[in-house]
Amino acid sequence: MNHVHPTGITTPALKRLARRGGVKRSSNRVYGDMRGALKIFLEGVIKDAVLYTEHGYRSTVTSLDITYALKRGGRTLYGFGI
Repeated sequence: MNHVHPTGITTPALKRLARRGGVKRSSNRVYGDMRGALKIFLEGVIKDAVLYTEHGYRSTVTSLDITYALKRGGRTLYGFGI
């Protein structure tokens, strides 16, 4: 069985993310919804990170840009400078 999806996020990768979140078992039908939710989340974080980068007159997104974008969305990430 080929696990590659057109979005590039494989089923085993989604299983690993779910395991980190504490999920023990999941139905095969849930992976489409997981891909959609992950896509929406990442689009928001990347959009905010790019705004921080542009505001700093830079062309390279830094880890602090991502950290600030996550913090803006209410998800503080510790250990990356702030």
